[in-house]
Amino acid sequence: MTSLAILGVGKVGGETAFLSAALGLVDEIVVYDVYEPLLRAQVLDLQHTGIDIAIVTETAAIRDADIFVFAAGTPRTPDIKTRADLLDANIPVAKRCSEFLQGFPGVVISVTNPMDANNYGLWKMMGIDRHRCIGFGGQLDSARFARYLDEAGKPGPAWVLGEHGEHQVPLFSKAGADLGIEEREAILSRMRGASMEVIRGKGGTVFGPAYHVTMLIRAILDDRREVLPCSCVLDGEYGLSGCSLGVPARIGREGILGIEEWDLDTWESAKMAEAGAFVRDLCRRFDG
Repeated sequence: MTSLAILGVGKVGGETAFLSAALGLVDEIVVYDVYEPLLRAQVLDLQHTGIDIAIVTETAAIRDADIFVFAAGTPRTPDIKTRADLLDANIPVAKRCSEFLQGFPGVVISVTNPMDANNYGLWKMMGIDRHRCIGFGGQLDSARFARYLDEAGKPGPAWVLGEHGEHQVPLFSKAGADLGIEEREAILSRMRGASMEVIRGKGGTVFGPAYHVTMLIRAILDDRREVLPCSCVLDGEYGLSGCSLGVPARIGREGILGIEEWDLDTWESAKMAEAGAFVRDLCRRFDG
C-alpha cells in the first residue's frame, strides 16, 4: 500500500490531496491540520468525490507514509512582501512538524515558505540523509519562466534554479535565449511578482503549486529518475554549502538520486552566488 501524508490541508495541501487521489497515485492519504473544522471539511469533501481511497487523520500514521508533504503554516498575503518574511512565523511550525517526523523513513517534500530555509531546517532537525529532503518551488518558477520566454518570442527549455523567491535564477543560457542584461532583469522582475498577482486576485496560489507538487510526488512514487528543479541541501555543489537551494536534481523512489552541476553563464553564476548567500543567512536560524 502506498501512503501520502500531508501536514496542512489548506489551499495547496488540500488541492494536492485531491489531485493525488484523483490521479490514483496513492492508496491512502494521511491528512492533518491544527484547524479542526478545515480538516473535517477537507476529509468530507474528499470522501464525497466517491474516489476509492483511505483517508486517515491520526498523526501517528504520518510515520508510516511513503511521502510526507509539509504545507502547514502562515501563508503569504498581499501584506507580506517576500516569502522570506514568513520565516519568523513558520519556524515554530517547522519545529512542530519535525516532531511528527522523528523516525520517518520516507521522503519529505517541503512546500511551506520560505521553502528553501524550511527544507534545510527539517533536514537539520530530523537528522536524516539530505537526499530525502526535497524542497518544492523550482517546477512552478520554471513554468512561469516558460510563459515569459514564449511571450518574448524565445520559446525554449525553461529552468529556474536558486531561491524560490526574490533570488530565483532563470537560466537563459539553457533556453537558448540571446537576451541582454536589461531584458533578463525585466523578465526576472516579472517572475518575482508572478505569485502576488494571483494572491491579490484570489487570496493565494493553488492550481499551479498543487499540480507541480503532485507531479513531484508522482516522479518519486513511479521512480521516474527524471531531472527536476528542486531545492536540495547542498554540500559543495555549485560551490555552496550550509543551505538548501534550487538545483537540477534527479528524482526517484529514494528521493534525490543525484544533483547535476550545469555550466552557468556569468550573469547566472553571479545570481546563483547571491541566492546562496541570501538563503544561507536564513538557514542559520536553524543552526543554533
